[in-house]
Amino acid sequence: MSQTPLQRTPLFPLHQALGARFVSFAGWEMPLYYQGVVAEHRAVREQAGIFDISHMGKFTLWGPALGSHLSRLVPSDLSAVRVGSARYTVLLNPLGGIVDDVIFYRHPPEGELEHWSLIVNAATCQKDREWLQQQGIPGLELQDRTVSHVLLAVQGPAAEEVLQPFLEGSLKALRRFQHGQFIPRAPQRESSAEASVFVARTGYTGEDGFELLLSPSDGRWLWEQLVQAGVQPCGLGCRDTLRLEAGFCLYGQDIDESTTPLEADLAWLVNNPAEYLGKAALENQRAEGIPRRLVGFRMLDRAIPRSGYAIYAPNSSQPIGRVTSGTHSPTLGYGIGLGYVDSTWAEVGSRLEIEIRGQRRLAEVVKKPFYRRQAPA
Repeated sequence: MSQTPLQRTPLFPLHQALGARFVSFAGWEMPLYYQGVVAEHRAVREQAGIFDISHMGKFTLWGPALGSHLSRLVPSDLSAVRVGSARYTVLLNPLGGIVDDVIFYRHPPEGELEHWSLIVNAATCQKDREWLQQQGIPGLELQDRTVSHVLLAVQGPAAEEVLQPFLEGSLKALRRFQHGQFIPRAPQRESSAEASVFVARTGYTGEDGFELLLSPSDGRWLWEQLVQAGVQPCGLGCRDTLRLEAGFCLYGQDIDESTTPLEADLAWLVNNPAEYLGKAALENQRAEGIPRRLVGFRMLDRAIPRSGYAIYAPNSSQPIGRVTSGTHSPTLGYGIGLGYVDSTWAEVGSRLEIEIRGQRRLAEVVKKPFYRRQAPA
């Protein structure tokens, strides 16, 4: 029985030329690293790195009063999202489980139609598209740009400095979670190229940075220009260590349809005063008590936690939870992880034991994020 071939982004030949080591991820053949995970991780923390994240789902949405209809699907108040701004939130099922974690971007209206964009996870792209189309949103028009467009992330304290020379318009004018249209300074652009590119001050690394939606020709041009300018190409390996240091969840690992935002330490997303899918389930869970919580922990012993490892309370005979994500932190120099534990043990300062290769290793619940970038002076 033949396997479905892996998809490749328009930048795949450029990654090959840079000597990338590839990995299969969510049906795509993606760079895992170029020079090494730690070197790329440090480049993003200290200067800037560029990621090809074209595998992620990219939807453009139009419809009358679309924002109010989308608000029925999420626990966050999308009515507060202004044109030119964005909102991170989660799509919920009727039981309050997380269908996906996503970012909504609001654009200027086109006539009578509101205009939004939505970036979703690669592994859930088809599921999310079908799910949105099944929600009975009146007049919804959905364009899937996942395959037709490139998505780049330029991340790090020097992201604005290295990216600005290649775009007309001021990146400094964009605050966190704001977005706009910019013109590439490409000397020769294909006649079919779009007039502008979408740029948002968002990211998944815990650093300042930008995410850009471009045509394939503009994407290839910008990637080559930034790499030639000394920006470090980065793969999925350091993307995972960076997001974990920043305390960000990975869908399918830390959150899924069996977890609610209240359990996943995402209660700050639940602020929608209107009715929405899953609201009753969340209210019931809050009233009855949340049995487990996703916590961040650091290893006190020299050991590295990994997904699936059992978590124990000191001297307990039965596990009280499981590690969902874990790694050695290149920035902090010790093991860190996320995991669900019985709520009794979720308080900061609680001592835990992680079973690693048959031995219990001491850990402590800590406040997230593990790493927080320093504000510019």
